[in-house]
Amino acid sequence: MLYAGFHRKVITISMKHQISIVLLGLLLFTCFAHISKEASIAKNDTNLINQSLGRKMKIKIGVHSFTAILDENKATEALKTQLPLSLNMTELNDNEKYGQLPTNLPTNTENIGTIQEGDILLWGANTLVVFYKTFKTSYSYTKIGRIENPIGLAAAVGSENVTMIFELE
Repeated sequence: MLYAGFHRKVITISMKHQISIVLLGLLLFTCFAHISKEASIAKNDTNLINQSLGRKMKIKIGVHSFTAILDENKATEALKTQLPLSLNMTELNDNEKYGQLPTNLPTNTENIGTIQEGDILLWGANTLVVFYKTFKTSYSYTKIGRIENPIGLAAAVGSENVTMIFELE
């Protein structure tokens, strides 16, 4: 009888230990899962930061400043080697300003369909165009980038020729 009682007590202690071990395991699993999730989020944030490095361009027009996100292509890579750059931009059609680049860029033209306010496109191999109105077009361009927030762009460029300064952000 004493042996059975002792045996039962050993089993009870063993069950308490098993429960403790299971709870400890769950706690550790939860902690490591949380740490792993945080590390994954941090890694994704770092990747987004690295992806955006060199992909932003500041455009200064008089006292106004705009930020553009550059597309990833050979034309934008070649354009970045020319920055900072000051261009005299000519008014055209009450919807765009264009300027001649010092050297040709690689092209990969496509029919855009609809040009959006804030689009930055390459016409031919050396004409940089900044659009300040949205409209449909049948022309083909090489995509360079897009101004993130084009509010106030039309007022900043005005209706005359203007100088724009392009630089990496």
